[in-house]
Amino acid sequence: MKYLKDIEDWQGLKNEVVCGDCLEGMKLLPDKSIDLVLTDPPYGLGGRITNGGGWAKKRGLPKGGYDWDQKVPSRGRFEEMFRISEEQIIWGGNYFIEFLKSSRCWLIWDKAVKFTAITNELAWTSLDKKPAIFKMMLQQDDSTYGKRHHPTQKPVELMRWILENYSKEGDLICDPFMGSWTTARACKDLGRDFIGFELSEKYCKVGEERLRQEVMF
Repeated sequence: MKYLKDIEDWQGLKNEVVCGDCLEGMKLLPDKSIDLVLTDPPYGLGGRITNGGGWAKKRGLPKGGYDWDQKVPSRGRFEEMFRISEEQIIWGGNYFIEFLKSSRCWLIWDKAVKFTAITNELAWTSLDKKPAIFKMMLQQDDSTYGKRHHPTQKPVELMRWILENYSKEGDLICDPFMGSWTTARACKDLGRDFIGFELSEKYCKVGEERLRQEVMF
Protein backbone atom coordinates (compact mmCIF):
# COMPACT_ATOMS: atom_id res chain seq x y z
CA MET A 1 0.00 0.00 0.00
CA LYS A 2 1.14 3.51 -0.79
CA TYR A 3 -0.38 6.85 0.18
CA LEU A 4 -1.54 9.29 -2.46
CA LYS A 5 0.23 12.17 -0.76
CA ASP A 6 3.55 10.38 -1.35
CA ILE A 7 3.01 9.77 -5.09
CA GLU A 8 4.59 12.17 -7.56
CA ASP A 9 3.96 10.28 -10.81
CA TRP A 10 2.46 7.01 -11.95
CA GLN A 11 5.75 5.18 -12.44
CA GLY A 12 6.06 2.37 -9.92
CA LEU A 13 2.33 2.08 -9.26
CA LYS A 14 2.01 -1.27 -11.03
CA ASN A 15 0.66 -3.89 -8.60
CA GLU A 16 0.08 -1.28 -5.93
CA VAL A 17 -3.06 -0.01 -4.22
CA VAL A 18 -2.92 3.67 -3.31
CA CYS A 19 -4.73 4.93 -0.21
CA GLY A 20 -6.44 8.14 -1.26
CA ASP A 21 -9.14 9.72 -3.43
CA CYS A 22 -9.31 7.95 -6.79
CA LEU A 23 -10.19 11.20 -8.59
CA GLU A 24 -6.79 12.67 -7.74
CA GLY A 25 -5.07 9.33 -8.19
CA MET A 26 -6.39 8.72 -11.68
CA LYS A 27 -5.19 12.15 -12.75
CA LEU A 28 -1.66 10.74 -12.44
CA LEU A 29 -2.35 8.09 -15.09
CA PRO A 30 -1.76 8.80 -18.80
CA ASP A 31 -4.56 8.49 -21.37
CA LYS A 32 -5.37 4.87 -22.26
CA SER A 33 -2.58 3.53 -20.04
CA ILE A 34 -4.97 0.94 -18.53
CA ASP A 35 -6.28 -2.06 -20.45
CA LEU A 36 -9.40 -2.53 -18.33
CA VAL A 37 -11.11 -0.66 -15.50
CA LEU A 38 -12.93 -3.24 -13.38
CA THR A 39 -14.66 -1.68 -10.40
CA ASP A 40 -17.64 -1.65 -8.04
CA PRO A 41 -18.33 1.98 -7.02
CA PRO A 42 -20.60 2.85 -4.09
CA TYR A 43 -24.17 3.20 -5.33
CA GLY A 44 -25.13 6.07 -3.04
CA LEU A 45 -27.84 4.01 -1.36
CA GLY A 46 -26.98 5.17 2.16
CA GLY A 47 -29.64 4.41 4.73
CA ARG A 48 -32.01 2.89 2.20
CA ILE A 49 -30.00 -0.33 2.19
CA THR A 50 -28.98 -0.42 5.85
CA ASN A 51 -32.02 0.83 7.78
CA GLY A 52 -33.50 -2.22 9.46
CA GLY A 53 -33.92 -5.69 8.02
CA GLY A 54 -32.13 -8.96 8.80
CA TRP A 55 -29.37 -8.36 6.23
CA ALA A 56 -28.23 -5.16 7.94
CA LYS A 57 -28.72 -6.42 11.49
CA LYS A 58 -26.78 -9.63 10.85
CA ARG A 59 -23.69 -7.68 9.79
CA GLY A 60 -23.98 -4.95 12.40
CA LEU A 61 -24.26 -2.21 9.79
CA PRO A 62 -24.87 1.30 11.07
CA LYS A 63 -28.49 2.44 10.87
CA GLY A 64 -27.69 5.51 8.79
CA GLY A 65 -25.36 3.70 6.41
CA TYR A 66 -21.72 4.51 5.71
CA ASP A 67 -20.27 7.91 4.88
CA TRP A 68 -18.74 6.57 1.67
CA ASP A 69 -22.12 5.30 0.45
CA GLN A 70 -24.22 8.41 1.02
CA LYS A 71 -24.03 9.68 -2.56
CA VAL A 72 -23.18 8.56 -6.07
CA PRO A 73 -19.55 9.20 -7.13
CA SER A 74 -19.11 12.38 -9.16
CA ARG A 75 -19.22 12.58 -12.95
CA GLY A 76 -15.54 13.52 -12.90
CA ARG A 77 -14.59 10.13 -11.51
CA PHE A 78 -16.35 8.38 -14.37
CA GLU A 79 -14.77 10.71 -16.91
CA GLU A 80 -11.34 9.83 -15.53
CA MET A 81 -12.11 6.10 -15.74
CA PHE A 82 -12.94 6.49 -19.44
CA ARG A 83 -9.89 8.63 -20.10
CA ILE A 84 -7.31 6.29 -18.59
CA SER A 85 -8.62 2.97 -19.95
CA GLU A 86 -9.34 1.13 -23.19
CA GLU A 87 -12.32 -0.79 -21.74
CA GLN A 88 -14.49 -0.55 -18.64
CA ILE A 89 -16.63 -2.92 -16.56
CA ILE A 90 -18.58 -1.12 -13.83
CA TRP A 91 -20.73 -2.97 -11.32
CA GLY A 92 -23.94 -1.21 -10.38
CA GLY A 93 -24.04 0.46 -13.78
CA ASN A 94 -27.81 0.67 -13.55
CA TYR A 95 -27.30 3.28 -10.79
CA PHE A 96 -25.00 5.40 -12.97
CA ILE A 97 -26.91 5.61 -16.26
CA GLU A 98 -26.52 9.40 -16.44
CA PHE A 99 -22.74 8.96 -16.71
CA LEU A 100 -22.66 6.01 -19.13
CA LYS A 101 -23.22 5.39 -22.82
CA SER A 102 -25.59 2.72 -24.11
CA SER A 103 -24.14 -0.79 -24.01
CA ARG A 104 -24.93 -4.06 -25.76
CA CYS A 105 -22.93 -6.07 -23.20
CA TRP A 106 -24.22 -6.14 -19.65
CA LEU A 107 -22.90 -8.71 -17.20
CA ILE A 108 -25.23 -10.29 -14.67
CA TRP A 109 -24.42 -11.97 -11.39
CA ASP A 110 -27.34 -14.37 -10.89
CA LYS A 111 -27.40 -15.17 -7.17
CA ALA A 112 -30.14 -17.81 -7.57
CA VAL A 113 -31.63 -17.23 -4.13
CA LYS A 114 -35.12 -16.98 -2.68
CA PHE A 115 -34.36 -15.49 0.73
CA THR A 116 -33.59 -12.02 -0.59
CA ALA A 117 -35.43 -9.63 -2.88
CA ILE A 118 -32.12 -8.86 -4.62
CA THR A 119 -31.61 -11.85 -6.92
CA ASN A 120 -28.97 -10.41 -9.24
CA GLU A 121 -26.56 -7.55 -9.80
CA LEU A 122 -25.68 -5.79 -13.05
CA ALA A 123 -22.41 -4.56 -14.49
CA TRP A 124 -22.29 -2.07 -17.37
CA THR A 125 -19.49 -2.65 -19.88
CA SER A 126 -17.98 -0.83 -22.84
CA LEU A 127 -17.41 -4.19 -24.56
CA ASP A 128 -18.75 -5.01 -28.00
CA LYS A 129 -19.79 -8.52 -26.97
CA LYS A 130 -22.91 -10.45 -26.05
CA PRO A 131 -24.38 -10.13 -22.55
CA ALA A 132 -23.28 -12.85 -20.15
CA ILE A 133 -24.47 -14.35 -16.88
CA PHE A 134 -22.36 -15.60 -13.98
CA LYS A 135 -24.35 -17.97 -11.77
CA MET A 136 -23.20 -18.35 -8.19
CA MET A 137 -25.61 -18.96 -5.35
CA LEU A 138 -25.46 -16.46 -2.50
CA GLN A 139 -25.32 -18.55 0.67
CA GLN A 140 -27.34 -17.48 3.70
CA ASP A 141 -24.33 -18.08 5.97
CA ASP A 142 -22.20 -15.65 3.91
CA SER A 143 -19.77 -18.39 2.84
CA THR A 144 -20.06 -17.10 -0.75
CA TYR A 145 -17.30 -14.65 0.14
CA GLY A 146 -15.01 -16.95 2.10
CA LYS A 147 -14.93 -14.21 4.72
CA ARG A 148 -16.68 -10.88 4.32
CA HIS A 149 -14.38 -7.92 4.95
CA HIS A 150 -16.47 -5.17 3.31
CA PRO A 151 -20.28 -4.69 3.28
CA THR A 152 -20.47 -4.60 -0.54
CA GLN A 153 -17.69 -7.14 -1.20
CA LYS A 154 -17.86 -9.18 -4.42
CA PRO A 155 -16.78 -12.86 -4.49
CA VAL A 156 -13.26 -13.45 -5.79
CA GLU A 157 -14.71 -16.10 -8.11
CA LEU A 158 -16.86 -13.45 -9.80
CA MET A 159 -13.89 -11.17 -10.45
CA ARG A 160 -11.81 -14.11 -11.69
CA TRP A 161 -14.57 -15.03 -14.15
CA ILE A 162 -14.56 -11.49 -15.54
CA LEU A 163 -10.79 -11.37 -15.89
CA GLU A 164 -10.63 -14.80 -17.51
CA ASN A 165 -13.22 -13.82 -20.10
CA TYR A 166 -12.56 -10.13 -20.72
CA SER A 167 -8.81 -9.67 -20.22
CA LYS A 168 -5.59 -11.54 -20.91
CA GLU A 169 -2.48 -12.37 -18.92
CA GLY A 170 -0.23 -9.35 -18.57
CA ASP A 171 -3.03 -6.79 -18.95
CA LEU A 172 -3.01 -3.80 -16.59
CA ILE A 173 -6.27 -3.60 -14.62
CA CYS A 174 -7.40 -0.58 -12.59
CA ASP A 175 -9.97 -0.58 -9.79
CA PRO A 176 -10.57 3.00 -8.55
CA PHE A 177 -12.86 1.74 -5.74
CA MET A 178 -10.77 -1.18 -4.48
CA GLY A 179 -12.58 -1.78 -1.17
CA SER A 180 -10.98 -4.82 0.47
CA TRP A 181 -8.88 -5.55 -2.65
CA THR A 182 -10.92 -8.38 -4.21
CA THR A 183 -10.00 -7.19 -7.72
CA ALA A 184 -6.31 -7.10 -6.79
CA ARG A 185 -6.52 -10.63 -5.40
CA ALA A 186 -8.16 -11.93 -8.58
CA CYS A 187 -5.49 -10.19 -10.68
CA LYS A 188 -2.71 -11.78 -8.64
CA ASP A 189 -4.27 -15.23 -9.04
CA LEU A 190 -4.57 -14.89 -12.83
CA GLY A 191 -1.36 -13.08 -13.77
CA ARG A 192 -2.83 -9.65 -14.42
CA ASP A 193 -1.13 -6.47 -13.26
CA PHE A 194 -3.20 -3.95 -11.33
CA ILE A 195 -3.37 -0.41 -10.03
CA GLY A 196 -5.97 0.40 -7.39
CA PHE A 197 -7.23 3.27 -5.27
CA GLU A 198 -9.10 3.08 -1.97
CA LEU A 199 -10.04 6.01 0.25
CA SER A 200 -10.30 4.04 3.50
CA GLU A 201 -7.05 3.22 5.28
CA LYS A 202 -8.93 0.55 7.23
CA TYR A 203 -9.88 -1.38 4.10
CA CYS A 204 -6.42 -0.87 2.62
CA LYS A 205 -4.88 -2.62 5.61
CA VAL A 206 -7.39 -5.48 5.37
CA GLY A 207 -6.78 -5.80 1.62
CA GLU A 208 -3.03 -5.75 2.01
CA GLU A 209 -3.28 -8.75 4.32
CA ARG A 210 -5.63 -10.58 1.92
CA LEU A 211 -3.17 -10.07 -0.91
CA ARG A 212 -0.35 -11.62 1.11
CA GLN A 213 -2.29 -14.84 1.68
CA GLU A 214 -1.49 -17.85 -0.49
CA VAL A 215 -4.98 -19.20 0.22
CA MET A 216 -7.82 -16.71 -0.19
CA PHE A 217 -9.70 -15.67 2.93
